[in-house]
Amino acid sequence: MRNLLLALLACTSLMTPAAQAADPVPADTETRTPLAELGKDDPYIWMEEIEGERPLAWAKAQNDRSLAILQGDARYAGLESQALAILNAKDRIAGVSFAGDGSLRNFWQDADHVRGIWRATTLDSYRTAEPQWETILDVDALSKAEDANWVFKGADCLPPEETRCLLTLSDGGKDAVTVREFDTTTRTFVSGGFALPEGKQSVGWLDRDTLLVAREWEPGQVTRSGYAYVIKTLKRGQALADAQEVFRGTPEDVAASAYALRDADGRVVATLINRAVSFFEAETYLLTDQGAVKLPLPLKSSVQGYVAGQLVVGLEQDWPERGFKTGDLISFDLAAFKADPVKAAATLVLRPTARQSVEGVATTRDTLVVGLLDNVTGAALVYRHGPKGWTRQKLALPANSTIGLGSASQKDDRLFVSVTGYLTPSTYWLADAASLTLEQVKASPARFDASTHVVEQFEATSTDGVKIPYFVVRSKAVKYDGSAPTLLYAYGGFQVSMTPAYSGVMGKLWLERGGTYVVANIRGGGEFGPAWHDAALKANRQKAYDDFFAVSQDLIDRKITSPRHLGIMGGSNGGLLMGVALTQRPELYNAVVVQVPLFDMIRYSQIGAGASWVGEYGDPAIPSERAVIAKYDPYSNLKAGQPYPEVFIETSTKDDRVHPAHARKAAARLEELGYPVLYYENIDGGHAGAANLAETARRQALEYVYLSRRLMD
Repeated sequence: MRNLLLALLACTSLMTPAAQAADPVPADTETRTPLAELGKDDPYIWMEEIEGERPLAWAKAQNDRSLAILQGDARYAGLESQALAILNAKDRIAGVSFAGDGSLRNFWQDADHVRGIWRATTLDSYRTAEPQWETILDVDALSKAEDANWVFKGADCLPPEETRCLLTLSDGGKDAVTVREFDTTTRTFVSGGFALPEGKQSVGWLDRDTLLVAREWEPGQVTRSGYAYVIKTLKRGQALADAQEVFRGTPEDVAASAYALRDADGRVVATLINRAVSFFEAETYLLTDQGAVKLPLPLKSSVQGYVAGQLVVGLEQDWPERGFKTGDLISFDLAAFKADPVKAAATLVLRPTARQSVEGVATTRDTLVVGLLDNVTGAALVYRHGPKGWTRQKLALPANSTIGLGSASQKDDRLFVSVTGYLTPSTYWLADAASLTLEQVKASPARFDASTHVVEQFEATSTDGVKIPYFVVRSKAVKYDGSAPTLLYAYGGFQVSMTPAYSGVMGKLWLERGGTYVVANIRGGGEFGPAWHDAALKANRQKAYDDFFAVSQDLIDRKITSPRHLGIMGGSNGGLLMGVALTQRPELYNAVVVQVPLFDMIRYSQIGAGASWVGEYGDPAIPSERAVIAKYDPYSNLKAGQPYPEVFIETSTKDDRVHPAHARKAAARLEELGYPVLYYENIDGGHAGAANLAETARRQALEYVYLSRRLMD
């Protein structure tokens, strides 16, 4: 569910007693404040009309002023050109996925295909230096033919052949999408096929003539978070009004969705429903002929896959009745589980240590492959199930790297795996989980000179004594005199792990020009499993910020940098982190890049998809929880007379997840208080902030010009 909503959304003694309180007043004993009362006197509430004439005029004026400054810098043109060359490079790795028709498929964008092409090749061709690709769908041509602003959001193809696909297309990058049936053999949309109008919807195949659909069936039939809670089956040729309801949650839920669990041959073995009662808690139901049957799984658990008759489940909370711990990966015999969910035995597959975390799970035809983080470095483990239970082996992939599990074949036991690091260009491997053989099929060329750089891992001590790891990527020639221009990045939320990854643009535009790059693994993330995330939830949110300040201070204490040369960057939840850093510890930083942020935390649950995140931050409508939020809320804590550096705030008009009003209000309030601020609002792009590579290059060039002006000049 987190993937749905996000793919759908990072040392101080200033922690207040409210933020430290371990036992806030139980929410169910408090009188909720009407939402309409929260922030009703905000003078900038008009900015919440996403595409209103007044907000867009304001944004355009801000863009004109800020772009004149940043694009007028002599460095801008060169940085944008370098970024665009890297992003558009023809020799970058084209990641692929296995398709049931025997082909490999991917989505590709470059200077000739700005919106992108969905294309296919063979494995033998893919192994060559210049694979021969066949275009399945040209999104640029489609957009031109339909006079539309299409952004390709993916395809769900019906197993086992995978020639009939549900394409998701977004207007400008929004989370709301249209869904249309496409035939990969004829390379055309199916005449009279499935076609669902725009909406925030979850759609998947049940069989060739039936879809499982969760959407806004009637006006206003969505949760407070803006997602669907009614699931129906839609038959081929059937009008939406005639679809048959199979499950109904409540408007107070976050969302509901359904999916068919299949074996390696594409046969449906179970139809499951996920009812997210909060962002991190979900009930799982089995859809039967008699209706939906609730399964006795912990609320903080998720189905990870099906292989060898085993239903694999990840736990994000203790399950004392079964003897399992937070972070465990377990399995059930699916047939036994369906027959008697309460009595079916569960088996432990993997129990991570305190410094480990399950980062990914993939299933091939006969194996389970687990991506494991161990002290923020990756490994890939192969599990096979037999009469004596699970056995484990390890893929011999490069050590001290980030390992990402890619597409897995259902015809055999092969899967693609990516390997990357801060200074190591990404490589793409074809692994055989049965034989444990590995073949490096692709390697990205170096985009910057890393020979003069080094990666180090340090630890800072947070205010409560917890050790917070962080990575430093720097030139070997850096002098520990506090003069190194340093960019610190973090996220710290939603159990998202910040792991080493190669960025050609960052390396070229920052490292190669003398910058130092730092990534902090603060609490709220998933680097050390669910417990690392849970430590910074709700009333404990300040811990994530204290961790960030501890890393910042440690960089200064080690004389890697100094406040004059230290800049910070973060997006979305990380944008909230930037706002907190600005308002709580502005003396530590001379540059702050605030990307597609949350910022107004008193009204966040009322705009965009904010209501879905009360499980992370708390509910502003509950007085005791609002009291905690108010202590760190950047918007209400902006004050005059503070040592705020000039900030750079970015957002997207098409962001229907984290509402652009957060960024707009932040900039307007800072200007009102007399602070210098740079602001850029991209009209397209959605929450990712860019609908195409040219826009991405522009945004990155703007960021590095700003950082250069603040930290290098």
